[in-house]
Amino acid sequence: MSGDIAAAGDFITGALAARSVEPHAGEAQGHGHGGTLCLNCGTRLVGAHCHACGQSAHVHRTIGAIGHEIAHGVFHFEGKIWRTLPMLVWRPGDLTRRYVAGERARFVSPLALFLFTVFLMFATISALDGDIAEALSPDRLSNNSVGIARSIEKVQDKLDRAEKNKATLTAAGKPTTQADSEIRALRSTITALRSTQTGQWSPTFNNAKTGWAALDHGIDKAQKNPGLALYKLQSSAYKYSWLLIPISTPFVALLFLWRRRFGLYDHAIFVTYSLAFMMLMVITLSLLGVAGLSEGWIVLAVFLVPPVHMFVQLRGAYSLRKRSALWRTSLLLIFAWTALIVFAALLLMHGLTD
Repeated sequence: MSGDIAAAGDFITGALAARSVEPHAGEAQGHGHGGTLCLNCGTRLVGAHCHACGQSAHVHRTIGAIGHEIAHGVFHFEGKIWRTLPMLVWRPGDLTRRYVAGERARFVSPLALFLFTVFLMFATISALDGDIAEALSPDRLSNNSVGIARSIEKVQDKLDRAEKNKATLTAAGKPTTQADSEIRALRSTITALRSTQTGQWSPTFNNAKTGWAALDHGIDKAQKNPGLALYKLQSSAYKYSWLLIPISTPFVALLFLWRRRFGLYDHAIFVTYSLAFMMLMVITLSLLGVAGLSEGWIVLAVFLVPPVHMFVQLRGAYSLRKRSALWRTSLLLIFAWTALIVFAALLLMHGLTD
């Protein structure tokens, strides 16, 4: 039940976060409010919204208004989501090109859609009591791997507090018999939990050393406690997924170095819409896996859908011929894996430092 509540919370948060960065241009507005002043900046109003700061002329101050805001953010998403999603799936190139060209009011902005799909993906996976690697990897992890890691981390926190309490008692000259007993019990619990990890998923780094101290430290921690490492990496991926945009954009720019009319902004829009689609794909495959779709079909989709979507989006967004889009897609697949490796390395360096 708690997992379902957390997933619902993530879903609502994602919708509201996306709504907060989504422009309101093109919305149907209410009646004019001529003669009154904006409550935010004092500008005389000539419509339902202030033309100076954008605030609504009518300010709700009821509990019901808060519920309406949540419902509107989750279920309506400005009404644009139903125009955007079909194009993202079937005509991603047209969507990217039209948004870059200035059709902003008609579609959900790429950043808003990205935020929404990030929250939705992790909410879905949380609700399904699994994780990304379990949903997509042909070599599935144990269902208990992350759960055991969470338990070990909680017990370790209790052990740290117990040891600090013992140190305080010792410094005060008080007996530590009860503290010693608690510490022994907690250490035994951690030993028992770690023993259950035998046969669980364990990354094999073969004591690899990269020469990069922060990365080597992360690899070492992952090797010692893979379950805990996976748990922390998932949490970090959730928080830092936005880094995929600045990491990936320069790689796309490399494909168009000699085409001056395309700038970094164009490539960033392309990348953000593409990442949003990939997350929607993860959500869909996770749900289909639970519904009974065979692992073989899921793996096939993972390897076939991304390159096809990249090809279609490249060709439409940049008005490319088939051959031109094809070789760029091949390079983009390599760049995409490179970007994921860079992202994973950053998570290893910073996600396991706590």
